[in-house]
Amino acid sequence: MKPDLSVKISPNLVLKNPIALASGTAGYGDIIEKHFYPISKLGAVFTKGLTLRPNFGNRPPRMCETASGVINSIGMTNVGIDAFISEYLPILSKTNAIIIANILGSSTQEYIELAEKLGDSHGVGGIEINISCPNVSSGGLHLGKDAKGVERLVSEIKKRVELPIIVKLSMEGVDITEMGRAAEGGGADAVSAINTIPAMAIDTRTRRPKIGNVSGGLSGPAIKPIALKKVYDLARSLSIPVIGVGGISTLEDVLEFIIAGASAVQIGTANLVDPYVGGRLVDELEGYFIENKIKSVEEIRGSLKEV
Repeated sequence: MKPDLSVKISPNLVLKNPIALASGTAGYGDIIEKHFYPISKLGAVFTKGLTLRPNFGNRPPRMCETASGVINSIGMTNVGIDAFISEYLPILSKTNAIIIANILGSSTQEYIELAEKLGDSHGVGGIEINISCPNVSSGGLHLGKDAKGVERLVSEIKKRVELPIIVKLSMEGVDITEMGRAAEGGGADAVSAINTIPAMAIDTRTRRPKIGNVSGGLSGPAIKPIALKKVYDLARSLSIPVIGVGGISTLEDVLEFIIAGASAVQIGTANLVDPYVGGRLVDELEGYFIENKIKSVEEIRGSLKEV
């Protein structure tokens, strides 16, 4: 008998397995589907971040490699919510994959409008709210640093859409568990953590930043131990599912996050190195469960043996 790899994120969002593609490293999922493997093999695909209007992003260079990671400052380049719904969603709907739309607003009203547009669209399995961006309506403060603001935002969106809501938490200058509790208090179905970590690199020959925007976000293996600790903290503090993100590229990484308490994981930077990684990890996880006679994800989730 095959093991049960399914994970329940909410009553209306059950993933066939805990392996998902993270927002920002696989486009909208269509490229992986077309050139590499069927994305329906995955638990879910989290789309590239969507804004109300098309966004052309930050000035180049936008990426640079660093020790055990990548710094990026893409700037949320995307086609805009309307083009995504009219051009990409019909294609993605035919794949039978669970599509989670990542959204980014500059104000509470923009977040609400984005969510409502997705709520009225066929083929969206859920919404991931990226709260690590400037909130123009509150004087340019980062929404992700305002616990009460996060709770209000999630509450307002939950009033308007029936789709499952996942809040992607920032750890920049905040207590991430406090932000997680705020998201849960607002009615979030789950949280995902962590986002990239602020970082920079300098070209010593020119004495200029290697990133056009001076600094960017660090991702990749370098941040995995940090992400793992934050996921562990969140899983112990919240009663809603936690989705782990940050430096995950191997079966060992996946297992660590699940043992720490994650219900599912997202694969990000590893997609840039090996576009097949998501599908391969699904196979490897199933093989590991069979070999070790593990019947379900829940059997090992949060099973860390503390000394």
